Amino acid sequence: MQSTTEIKVIHQPSQEQLNQLGISKWPIWEKEISEFPWTYDESEICYLLEGHVIVTPVNGQPVQVKKGDLVTFPAGMSCTWNIKSDVKKHYKFG
Repeated sequence: MQSTTEIKVIHQPSQEQLNQLGISKWPIWEKEISEFPWTYDESEICYLLEGHVIVTPVNGQPVQVKKGDLVTFPAGMSCTWNIKSDVKKHYKFG
């Protein structure tokens, strides 16, 4: 399977962008400080309400994700999540 490592981060998107995506209606996921491997079976868009994470794709460069970031993870990507401060995020798969 072709693995892509491109994580797209939009720092501090406008409230208009967030409203257009309907982010406030998305489910919320929370996780304490920890480190774990993860593979995305499908793409995910998430918006961090709280926290700081370093996501390192397999064979890729670490990407810092913080409160206020809108992030897109590609389908098929395997990575390690290193949560530096407790995370709370809205998310949507597909």
